Amino acid sequence: MSTSVKSHTELLDQTAPIVVGVDGSPSSRLALDWAVQEAEAHGNPVQAISTYVIPAMVAASPGYAFDPLDLNELADGYRATLTTQIAAAAKGHPSVRIEPVVVQGPAAQVLIEASPRAAALVVGSRGHGGFVGLMLGSVSQQCVAHAHCPVVVIHPPEESAA
Repeated sequence: MSTSVKSHTELLDQTAPIVVGVDGSPSSRLALDWAVQEAEAHGNPVQAISTYVIPAMVAASPGYAFDPLDLNELADGYRATLTTQIAAAAKGHPSVRIEPVVVQGPAAQVLIEASPRAAALVVGSRGHGGFVGLMLGSVSQQCVAHAHCPVVVIHPPEESAA
C-alpha cells in the first residue's frame, strides 16, 4: 500500500480563508504579515480576527451599571487597531482580500471555533500579557492542541535562534 505525502500547497483549500489572530502585539503583526503573504501565494482570502473580553472587574462588580455604549467603544477601539494593522499588512498585496472580524470572547475559543472553516490558522507565539520568556502563549498552545485545521505559530526572529 503506497501513501503519498501532500505538500503544504496541496493541503490549502483556496476557497477557505487563512484565519489569523490579531491582538496588536509584535508577534501577531508578524502572523498577519505571514498570513497575507501566504494568501497571496495561494489565492486564499484572509480573515483577521481580534477578540476582546469585558474586564472581569466590571463584569463582577455588584451594582455596577454597565453602559452598552461602553461596550461599543471597547469594540470600536479593537476595530480601529485591527483596521490599522490590516492596512499595514496589505501594503504591496492588493490582490489579497482581508476581512476584519472583531468578536467578544476569549481569543483561543474564538479562533478554535473559526478553525473548521479555515484553510489554516495563524497565531503569534506570544501575545499581550503572560510571561514574556515563554516560547508559546496560552492562546497559541490551545490553538495547536484543539484547532480543526493546520496551525502555524509565528515566532519573532529573536525567539527562533535557540
